[in-house]
Amino acid sequence: MDISVVIPLFNEEESLPELYAWIERVMKENNFTYEVIFVNDGSTDHSWNVIEGLSNEHECVKGIKFRRNYGKSPALFCGFKEAEGDVVITMDADLQDSPDEIPELYRMITVDGYDLVSGYKQKRYDPLSKTIPTKLFNATARKISGIKNLHDFNCGLKAYRKDVVKNIEVYGEMHRYIPYLAKNAGFDKIGEKVVHHQSRKYGKSKFGLNRFFNGYLDLITLWFLSSFGRKPMHVFGFLGTIMFMIGFISVLIIGIDKLWALAHGIPQRLVTDSPYFYISLTVMMIGTQFFLSGFLGDLISRSSSGRNDYQIEKELRCGKKQ
Repeated sequence: MDISVVIPLFNEEESLPELYAWIERVMKENNFTYEVIFVNDGSTDHSWNVIEGLSNEHECVKGIKFRRNYGKSPALFCGFKEAEGDVVITMDADLQDSPDEIPELYRMITVDGYDLVSGYKQKRYDPLSKTIPTKLFNATARKISGIKNLHDFNCGLKAYRKDVVKNIEVYGEMHRYIPYLAKNAGFDKIGEKVVHHQSRKYGKSKFGLNRFFNGYLDLITLWFLSSFGRKPMHVFGFLGTIMFMIGFISVLIIGIDKLWALAHGIPQRLVTDSPYFYISLTVMMIGTQFFLSGFLGDLISRSSSGRNDYQIEKELRCGKKQ
């Protein structure tokens, strides 16, 4: 099969028939073999009834229905699990992503050799309250991830080689950082394509401004896990050691100063009357706690069942001589 189209959705009953008809037309014009996987993320309207109707009329339509709303990342994870096409295309169900982009995305994966191609909505039909935070968010994501050529990490229109979606785990709200997840899994041939963005035709957006705050927190989490997830002692132990040494040296300076004053008969208040003494002890205690956190993190990491899960692309074995 050439293409699997994975479409997560929540309350999009009006747009589904038009979206599928559009996808079908593009696929037939290009002679693609394909499947369309709709993932109904706990919709409260008649979206599932529409999906059932499409599935009864078209053998290439599959549907997954969640009992409640889990979010876009779980929907994509389940869609990726079911996908069978050599190239997997994701798009939103609100008709803001154009299926006319599919042939070029497919070519970039199969001919140009990209592992992942992300859409870039250069001209957006969104209010400033959405576009300005999006630009700041993408600038931060480029800086932290090191993927300098992407301008729109969160674009729903993306294309993947099948190996990519089968070897990454999309969880929580990490769908925003699939390119970063792919890079961490060893798929670093990541490209971008300027795509057409349309204004919403039916319904309203399902995402609020809180997604930008949550997005930054998820980005920090992903950066930390990718950098220190398998070696927590390297960061916590280092910070703990530095803080402990700063506190210890400060205590020594206070003690030496007190002894020097006593040796020269200079009256001086008690060490325990100095606020710097308690500040130094506090720094030493925090440093010790950091160090122990790194040690415990290392123990947990070593006992993890996935500690030796590595992305192996190819493997050669010795054969018997004939």
